[in-house]
Amino acid sequence: MNQTIAIVDASVGETPAERNLTRSLDAETTVYKVSDGHLPPVPAGGDWRYDGVVISGSQTSVYDDHGWIHDLTSWVRDVHRADVPTLGICWGHQFLAQSLGGRVVDMGEHELGYRTVHRRDEDPLFADMSPSFTAFQTHSDRVAELPAGAVELARNQYGIQAFRLGTRYGVQFHPEYDRETAEWVIGNKDLTDERREAVTATITDESVAAAREATTVFENFLGLVATHQRRPGRLD
Repeated sequence: MNQTIAIVDASVGETPAERNLTRSLDAETTVYKVSDGHLPPVPAGGDWRYDGVVISGSQTSVYDDHGWIHDLTSWVRDVHRADVPTLGICWGHQFLAQSLGGRVVDMGEHELGYRTVHRRDEDPLFADMSPSFTAFQTHSDRVAELPAGAVELARNQYGIQAFRLGTRYGVQFHPEYDRETAEWVIGNKDLTDERREAVTATITDESVAAAREATTVFENFLGLVATHQRRPGRLD
């Protein structure tokens, strides 16, 4: 039986986030556009029916003062206490880290384009993946400090690229991006002509093909969801 996954879409306005995540997850999914105020049910409630959670990227910063971010922070802490497997992507990675006790900062620059990520620790999330792999990046914030007890799983020259805290996972890169989305992102960035040309040059047949390995993260996450036994003392 397929797992049931709550997709938390934190992107603002019309974006490819929902299309990309529903396509990438071989599961029954329900999408909640949290930036529009649509919060998923709490794990302790009677409406909860999900085996796992995936949190998308966003054009905001996790430390922005938006009501929906504050509401989502409370909600994700409930999810953590209930021991629900969770995967945060880019903004979702930073959001999980901040919500669970870590620290996120402005990098003062933008990591953008296809980049190499280096694994730092063995973990089922990266099963059957190379020690170093290619993935698309688009962010100007980074996780500066992990929550207490978290394990760093991957890194590159810009900092932490993945972590685990229990069955809560964050990945800074975008395993769900296809070529169309990469081009859409670059086209919607406020870049100098020189920077746009340089970043666009990273979108090659070779880099797009190489980045398909990163999609293994979704298969591995669903495998973790399928075998996970929530710890005693959960909220429900």
